[in-house]
Amino acid sequence: MAVHTRWTVEHQCGHDVVHDLSERPADRRASFARWLAGRDCTDCWKAARDADTQSSKEWLAAKRAAEQQAATEWTTKFGMPPLEGFEKALGWGERSRHQLMTAAYTALVTEGTWEEADWAALEDKARSITRAGWWIDQRDAEATDLLELLDSATETDRGTENPFR
Repeated sequence: MAVHTRWTVEHQCGHDVVHDLSERPADRRASFARWLAGRDCTDCWKAARDADTQSSKEWLAAKRAAEQQAATEWTTKFGMPPLEGFEKALGWGERSRHQLMTAAYTALVTEGTWEEADWAALEDKARSITRAGWWIDQRDAEATDLLELLDSATETDRGTENPFR
């Protein structure tokens, strides 16, 4: 008598599912059926995965909204000019500028040796960079490098009238 190929497995979720195990060697079918019993059935597994994906998307959207609100409030409070660029890049650029500038303030003024007058000069340079793409490109930069980055950018990366840049 041959080892059967169709196994009815009661999954951890409580569902009974008939599995075709004919692709597995006969001596491994029973152990695989036991392994399957310790897991949710395919439908329950997919539902749980989709719920996790949805909750992750909701969490990320809420986080981005909070970051955007903080960046917008900061921009208004410190008189930063609006950024230029593609619509998709504007929010990201604003968040990147906010994060880099606040990290630089903490590193250079709060924890460092800079005076408020030094910081005001750096802010003026930052106001001259209005291209969202520049701020996005600098998002992983060290906060203490911001002055050097702004110095090199103010020479070459001021705005442009080219709508395709």
